[in-house]
This record gives sequence, C-alpha cells and structure tokens, in this order.
Amino acid sequence: MNQFLRLASMIVPILSVAPSLQGASYYPLRLDDPKAVYLRTNDFPVHADGVTDDADALQQAINKVQETTHQGIVFIPEGKYRLGKTVNVWSGIRLIGYGSQRPVFILGENTPGFQDGAGKYMIHFVSDRPRDGRPIRDANPGTFYSGISNIDIEIRDGNPVAVGIRAHWAQHCYLAHMDFHIGAARAGVEEIGNEAEDLHFYGGEFGITMHKPSPSWPFLLIDSSFEGQRVAAIETEEGGLTIIRNQFKNVPTVIAIRENRAEELWMKDSRMEDVTGPALIISDENNARTEINLENVVCQRVPVLATFRESGKEVAGKGPIYQIKSFTHGLHIADLGSMPGIKTTYDALALDKMPAAFASDIPPLPAMDTWQNVAAMGAKGDGVTDDTAVLREAIARHRAIYLPSGRYRVTDTITLNPDTVLIGFSPIATQIVLQDSTPAFQGVGSPKPLLEAPRGGSNIVTGIGLDTGGINPRAVGAKWMAGKDSMMNDVRFLSGHGMFNPDGTRMPPYNANRTGDPDPKRRWDSEYYSLWVTDGGGGTFKDIWTPNTFAQCGMYVSDTATEGRVYAMSSEHHVRNEIKLRNVSNWQIYALQIEVERGEGPNDLPVDIDHCRNITFANLYLYRVMSTYSPFPYAVKMRSSRDIRFRNVHVYGPSKFVFDDSVYDETHGVGIRTREIAALNISGDPPKARSAHESPVIAPGAKMEKVAGGFNNIDSTVVDANGSVYFVDARWNRIYRWSPDSRELTIIRDSPLEPNGLAFDKAENLLVVTRTGVVYAIRPDGREDELTILQPEPAKERPGLIPILPVSRWRDAHDFLSANTNTAPLQYISPDGTTFIPSVTNPSALTERGYSGTTNRIFLGTIDLTRAYGLTPAPLNRRFYVADEFGQKTWSFSANADGSLADPKLFAEEGEAGVAVDVKGNVYVCAGNIFVTIPWANKSI
Repeated sequence: MNQFLRLASMIVPILSVAPSLQGASYYPLRLDDPKAVYLRTNDFPVHADGVTDDADALQQAINKVQETTHQGIVFIPEGKYRLGKTVNVWSGIRLIGYGSQRPVFILGENTPGFQDGAGKYMIHFVSDRPRDGRPIRDANPGTFYSGISNIDIEIRDGNPVAVGIRAHWAQHCYLAHMDFHIGAARAGVEEIGNEAEDLHFYGGEFGITMHKPSPSWPFLLIDSSFEGQRVAAIETEEGGLTIIRNQFKNVPTVIAIRENRAEELWMKDSRMEDVTGPALIISDENNARTEINLENVVCQRVPVLATFRESGKEVAGKGPIYQIKSFTHGLHIADLGSMPGIKTTYDALALDKMPAAFASDIPPLPAMDTWQNVAAMGAKGDGVTDDTAVLREAIARHRAIYLPSGRYRVTDTITLNPDTVLIGFSPIATQIVLQDSTPAFQGVGSPKPLLEAPRGGSNIVTGIGLDTGGINPRAVGAKWMAGKDSMMNDVRFLSGHGMFNPDGTRMPPYNANRTGDPDPKRRWDSEYYSLWVTDGGGGTFKDIWTPNTFAQCGMYVSDTATEGRVYAMSSEHHVRNEIKLRNVSNWQIYALQIEVERGEGPNDLPVDIDHCRNITFANLYLYRVMSTYSPFPYAVKMRSSRDIRFRNVHVYGPSKFVFDDSVYDETHGVGIRTREIAALNISGDPPKARSAHESPVIAPGAKMEKVAGGFNNIDSTVVDANGSVYFVDARWNRIYRWSPDSRELTIIRDSPLEPNGLAFDKAENLLVVTRTGVVYAIRPDGREDELTILQPEPAKERPGLIPILPVSRWRDAHDFLSANTNTAPLQYISPDGTTFIPSVTNPSALTERGYSGTTNRIFLGTIDLTRAYGLTPAPLNRRFYVADEFGQKTWSFSANADGSLADPKLFAEEGEAGVAVDVKGNVYVCAGNIFVTIPWANKSI
C-alpha cells in the first residue's frame, strides 16, 4: 500500500499536529459514479494550475448537476483552482475533492471586487437555481443536502473583505475535511448551519462569523481547530454553538458573542492555548436566553476565561495551565421543585502540564483501495430492479462497500456483517428503498428492518438515504445493535418531508388541507421507527435527519447501557414521538433539534424518557411551527429515570401554542415551565418541599380554584365593568364569558369566524380580532347574527381615544423595539369612537391579492395582533408594558396618540406570555412562572 493510502486509512483529526499549507487528502482515489459530474479538462474549460481563472468552469459543472439530476455531486480532482469571482452552489449539490493531494480553491492576490464592501464570497451556497432571470436567493431553511468536503480554501493578500464560504443552509448540509488559509482576509466562513467536521482555520479576522442558522437550529462543529485569528476565532449570536473537541490557539478571543445578543454555547473536550484576551465574551448576561456551558476544557496561558459585556465582570483562569471541569452561566434549576435563577458556576482545577489531545469518536473510513463499487457487481440503482441479492453478495464478500448515486430497491432486510461499512456521498442521491406494499414488510408482525447492524459490530454507514416508503407497516428504517465504536453519519430517513422525485422536483408531503399524505393509502404513523438502537446498541450518530411522518418515532433507543453519542440530529414531523428512550443509560445527546408540525403533530410528545439513567442533553431545541392551533402539555416527559442532565434547553416557536411544561416528571407529578434553561439536573429523587412564605400579593389562606375546564386553550382574556371574564377558545371558534357572581360559564359566540383577540371599548362593545386579521364588534348579549365589521382608516393622532395594543410580541428578527415604536399605517376605530386598534395591513386587500389562503393568512401584517397573548388599553398617562417573547424580556413604554409607543425602558429580564397590572400598580409578568414586581417595595418575587 502506498503512502497516501496508508494515510487515508488512518485519518483521525489530531488537533496538536502543526498545519501544512495543504491538508492531507481524505479521498485519495477517484470513484466511479456515472450520475456524478467530474470537473475534467475534457468536459469543462478547467486548468487547475492556480493561475488561470477556473470560476466559470466550476460553475458550469455545478450547473450541469442541476440540469441533469438536480441534486447530486461534483467531483473535483486534485489541483489548484483559482476563482476570480463568486461561484454559486445550488441547493442539494455537493462538491467532493479527491486525489493524492487535496484540491485547493484559491483567491489570487488583489482579485477585483474583494477589496471593499460586504458579502464577498468565493463559494456561495444558495437556494434553487432561479428561472427567468429572477434573483439568486441565499441558502435558507429549505436548502437541504448541500456540502463541500476535502477541498481547501486559500485567500491570498490584497483581499481584505473576502470570505471563503457562505453556507446559511439547513439539514443534511455540511463542511468537512477542509483547511482555510485566510491570511489578511475577513473570514473562512460567514453564516453556517447544521454541522461541520475536521475544519482548520488559519488567520483572518474570524475563522467563522455567524448569526443563527437559517432554520434556527443549533450548529455542530466537531474535531476542528482555529489559529491566528485577529479578532476572535468565532463571532456569533444565537448560533446554538455545539463545540466538540476543538482547539483554539494564538487568538485574542475564542468565542465573541455580539453585543445585546444571546448564545447557546456547549463546549466539551476542547483546548484553548495562548489566548491573550478573554476566551469568552458573554452578552445579555442577565437574561435566560444566554446559556453558556463548558465541560472538560483544558487551557494553557488563558489568563481570563470570560468577560461579561454589560457588567464588565471577569472570570479569571486558574493559573498557567488548568482544566475547566464545568463552567455554566445562565438559568440554573438544581433539581425538580427548585426555584430557577440566573447565576454563574465555575469548577476548575490547576494542572502541571497539558494533557494529551482528545481522541475522536469519529471512526476513520477503510482505505479507499478496499472499497467495492456495487455497480461493478451488477447493482442497477434504478429504483426498479431488485438489488437485494447484489447488496447481500457484496456484504458477504467485502468489508467496505461504495454505493454510487442511485436508488437501490430492495425487497428484504439488508443485514450487515459485524465490520461492514456502507459508503455513499449524498443521502438524497444514494438511497436504499422499499417500494410501497413490499410483501415482506406487510401485515401484522414484529418490526422488520430495512437495514440491520449486528450486535457488537463496528459498522459504519455514511452518506446514504434509507426509504421505507409509506405502505410497509412492519418497516423499521434501521435496527442498530452495533457497539460503541460504530457510526451512522450523514444518513437521511426518507419519506415524509424534504423529499424529491427522481427528476429532482419536490414531492408534496401533504394533501390540500394538510390532514394527510396526498396518497390516502399512505397513512401517517403507520410504520415502526425510523432508527431503532436496541439490544446493547450504541456508537456515534451524527448528522441524522428523520422527518418521516409514516414512522412512529424518529429515533427509538431501548434496552442498552452501551455508550451512545448523538451529534446534530433533526427529528421532525412525527405523529407521536420524535425521540424515545426506554431502559437506556450512558448516552450523550448533543444538538438535537425537534420540530412539531400542525397537521401531524398536535399530539406529538417530542422527547419521551422511560426508566433511563445517566443521560445528558445539550443544546436541545424544541420547536413548534407557527400554524399550530393546539397546545401540548410537555416537551420532555420522563418517568422512573435518574441522573438526567439538561444543558441549554431552548423551547420556542412563533405559535402561541408551544408546550405548557418544558420538562415533566410523571413519577413525581412535577413540571418545569421555564422555556430557557442553561442547567437542569434531574436526580430522580422526590422534590423537596418548599418553605412557606408570606406573599405580599396573595391573601393569607387563599387557595387557587379551578372554575371551568374542557377547553383546547384559553386566550386573550378581558374583563367587563361587572367583573365578568371573557376569553377565546380559538381552536373551536368560541368566545366565552365566566361570571364570578353566578359562577356560570356561557358561550356568547360560536361562529366560524376564527376569533383570536378581544378588547372592550367604553360602551362595552366587544372588539374581536380574527386569525385572518379582520376586526369586528359585537354586543356580548346581542343576537348571534349581529356583528359590525370595522373598516381600517388611515393612521393619525387621535387625542382622547385610547389605543388597544398587544401585551406581547414575538419578534425573532431583533426588531421588537421598532415594531412597538413605529406608527402602524391603519387604525380600526371602535363603534363608540373611544378606542382604536392600530394595524399594519388591511386584510381585505390581501384577500383580493390572493394571500389569505390557509397556509399564508397567518403571516399578514396584523401578525402582532393575532400572535399576541392578549390586547389591552394603553392609556397615555401611565407606562405600558409589553413582553418580548423571543427575547424573554419585558419593556415599558409611554403611549402616543397615534397608537405607537415611545421611550422604551427595560423593565424585567423575564417576559413571555403577557403582562398585567393590578389596581395597586403591581406588575405581573407571565414567563413560565409568574413574576410580580411591587413598586412600593421596590422588589420582584
């Protein structure tokens, strides 16, 4: 075996090795894939000499993939490719370098256009290729399967604003096996998402500069290094940074969080050396949105570990060499029943010398000269021919099996040998598929896997999609019993969302009203699990996406104490569970993202934990989509479980109907309502009784009493002059009244008008804001068929009238203050002429333009009215309070005569579902718990 093949067989990221100008090639040999495009001189005008501009040739190769297979692979041979302008990579296309030397993309000295301005990229990952001269769109939450691997980036002098790559993409996209020689330029990467592996950054203002990934999921960076950045290794905000086994060296700052911004940082098993300034710059320090956790991080010559922007407080290191056992800043909850509080905890130990570099748990692929191409053995990969026998023969005869692009139809379980390795390069281009109604997977019976890894194996499956179809009731995507050194990486469990036809067109996941698949024979929740790890199974599971609506669960782990690690998993769109753990111990689950959909997910319990021990979740993102119409009791439910640790829990969604409890322990009947948690430990012990204390706002001996129930949800409560309480149950289009005198509950309206928000004018006309943004008025005791639709008028100052404004706003683009202080262009005047409701957009005009269909109507300009938890008068003579739900803060304002707000002042570092003020001036903030600010006592409880 020659030298470069021996090197390829031993590739493991060793962060302590000094960099060379060109990284070792991860793929030293050319692979044969008839459906891929190869950047060769006989096909494209490419030179690869580092002098001639190859940007047009590379763009032509990328375009050819888009024009033929839509998604797929461009293989880049070794060479030096000078790029004289930005190259756009369309959605779903991957660039894979190969050869004895790693290919290099070079930005030559003083390349025109890279001297000033912003947005100057060598490689720009974008959305679908536009048609008819339309503008190119940046990568976005719908950009899947893109990537680049085994290609270096080199930016030469004279390009101060240049950035190597922009990659603001979503699931199943990645950067891997790349060196970035940035020099005097701006950054190696600007905007990124999903995951990246084995990246090494040298020079630049920043290695990576980023905001939150486009779908707002966490970002994993594993086995990577940074050296010699001039400002910071990483500049970030809301990136969900999940940093595993990274090394930072010779930088002023490791992680710089932008001013007034939050971050969810989980750093583990990493090294920091020769950091001249604070290693961490932490912002928004008093707010629960800031969640910072470091664990097992070793430092050498790092005198200041952290600085807090607002207070200027510093956290010093523990001598010349030290180990950070744990560092946490943010909202702590010690155990079930404990009160939450924001604080900093720090446990470090001085060391005599630096320990050895952390070993990677990403196993290397076998040497490429041992890979067997299944096409050479007769596999067709055409989606029609049965390739079962060929795949089984390949597994029987070879350890490492390469599957070029294709759809490999099988009719029975593909069982791996203990050391089998299956290799593909794109899970959308290379798939193993079951056709609907495959006989072996029909009927009533035990789970039957499409792919099975044996007990204790060292298997690797990478770059492959597994499709169980929609009419195979016994199907399991993969049953994994392999051991702790096994790996599943870059695997997509197909069916459901994010699917494409063979011609590259998208497959719709819904019928017309989003109640099922377009094919009524394909029933949601009709198959077993996508990924089942069981019977002692474990290992590493990285970059896994499972949005299969037909499966019961995205990932089910059962009956194992074998070490398991999940890195960057997206589990979405299931009916009952996203991830389920039963009789499991010794697992670490990092950067798990959950999305619950409206159609299939109203009863989806995202995380179910049963009889488990020693489980850690870090950067756990739990999200429900905007159109969700029903709340759910909990995001995480556990029973009979101990030593469950949560670090950086982010529960959120643009819908009002997220989760009542973030975490609920069924064994003890205790829930945790707080949505943003930096550190939570569940010991499994019964919660300790809280000490009784006298409340300054609740009368002694007063007890909470439930007066009515049976609602989907209660929303937008208002009170009339007699003290009767009115509220909406929006799911069922009902408006209720509860009378404290008669203690009767009455339905005052039950009409299909989608009521959403309520307010009274002085004449006690009830103003109703609908889900579509229309505003109408009724008399609460009037006839059911009587209502007055209010027409919007141009905005102006209305002295003597009282504006009705939202008590909360969801603004995830950091425009909360401007949304409150800008003057809305329209106003709805109440029938008695005493109040008005400001509005951004006229819904009837949108209806005429065709924008009020089921899918889009919730995105009207009245979003702040329909999304708010309540509407309330804003008198001009006292402060008005508004909750910033996304920012988890409450602000006070003065009200203007035109309905806009002014003079914003931060009132509280809590805020979510609204604010109320009692007759004594006490301010009640609803944010998981109820926080009360008592002005006369100058304190909060």
